[in-house]
Amino acid sequence: MIATIHGSISLIEENALVVEVGGVGMRVFVPAPLLAKIKVGESILLHTHLAVREDALTLYGFNAQSDRQLFDLLLGVDGVGPKVALAVLSTLSPDTVRRAVANEEAELLSRVPGIGKKTAQKIVLYLQDRIKPADILEGVAFLTDIDNEVLAALTALGYSVVEAQTAIQSIPKDAPESVEERLRLALQNFTGS
Repeated sequence: MIATIHGSISLIEENALVVEVGGVGMRVFVPAPLLAKIKVGESILLHTHLAVREDALTLYGFNAQSDRQLFDLLLGVDGVGPKVALAVLSTLSPDTVRRAVANEEAELLSRVPGIGKKTAQKIVLYLQDRIKPADILEGVAFLTDIDNEVLAALTALGYSVVEAQTAIQSIPKDAPESVEERLRLALQNFTGS
């Protein structure tokens, strides 16, 4: 119904922003990574999904059409509503979701708040048939078993999955293949040294 909105950001809330379009402020719920990189007054174009319920009309917005399409796919999973689908895209990057599907890593999806082991498995099974192999492989950096251990250690220390993945990607390609050394190098990403 509402495919895109383009306007000026007039307010940033905890999990949404208000986009002023023709004098009307529209509240749009967006993934956390998008909220972190925008400022009030900026112009923005969002690809949207309108969720219609008996008691509410809710807009969800994404800066890329492919992100909105992934959101729509997540909504097709039994037990996944708009809030949970948004939580997935707030916690994990779209590439990480695709990688989790490609590698059948339901445990990665179960790290998202509100998603248990069974729902994570449902997501993997549902998306395997709906995401093209080219979409899964495009731009996805596969983690080795050692880097998966580093990811688990970083998330156990309280870092989000997105922060942990960013830190792992910052590790030099010629770094030693030991968990301890790779964890030390990943932690340097957070300290800036």
